[in-house]
Amino acid sequence: MEFLKSQQVKSGVMLIELNRPEKRNALNNATLQELVTLLKHIDADISIKTVVITGNEQCFAAGADLNELAALDVVSIQQDQRPLLWKQIDEFSKPIIVAVNGFAFGAGFELALHGDIVLTGENAQFALPEIGLGMLPGAGGTQRLARLVGQQLTMRWAMTGERISAQTALQHGISSQICPTPLTVQYAIELAEKIAKQAPLAIRVIKQSLKSIHEVTLSQGLKQERQHFVWLAATQDRQEGINAFLEKRQPKFRGV
Repeated sequence: MEFLKSQQVKSGVMLIELNRPEKRNALNNATLQELVTLLKHIDADISIKTVVITGNEQCFAAGADLNELAALDVVSIQQDQRPLLWKQIDEFSKPIIVAVNGFAFGAGFELALHGDIVLTGENAQFALPEIGLGMLPGAGGTQRLARLVGQQLTMRWAMTGERISAQTALQHGISSQICPTPLTVQYAIELAEKIAKQAPLAIRVIKQSLKSIHEVTLSQGLKQERQHFVWLAATQDRQEGINAFLEKRQPKFRGV
């Protein structure tokens, strides 16, 4: 791939690195398409349980590729493939851990918001700077962020483009942990490995349940949660987990 690097770094863990350093990892359509293609392969590979997405120590992703956006008029922008690509990233069924160092601006911030768990380095900064270009975030920035931090802060950040520090991101639930910058990816991989050792079917339905909380009522969510609970009762992994606990040994989950 031209704009991504990927490698299996631990059993069940795939590391994906954005690789356009000369453009500060700006997300052009080709990069998003490569990411979608790679995620589809990973989704079908039962040996890969979790994914870590990162950039480099100075920059996660500085935003969308403005040269591409500048070439779009009101007609061509309606035919742009980006909404479909973002939708396909959102539909990835396995856990995505995002490790952010440096700038995560605009589309880079929105990519982080597509992650299931976000870890940041101490130097991480988030922002929605589209307002300075006469635009608004176009890949879920307003909607996803508001569901995390509320309308007031999202209004402020989207209308001013103010930068959000790693500490502020942690305080408001945008991330789950601040790491020493040189160790951010290592910590993310260790977390991914911990998740990869769990029962894959249970991990999958946990992700499904939590992703739907803003789309269903509490009663609907509780019903869905119970359905998942009952469905897991028919899996071999559930029985293996119970047996391993009673026998005081580590479980050997197989995803069945």
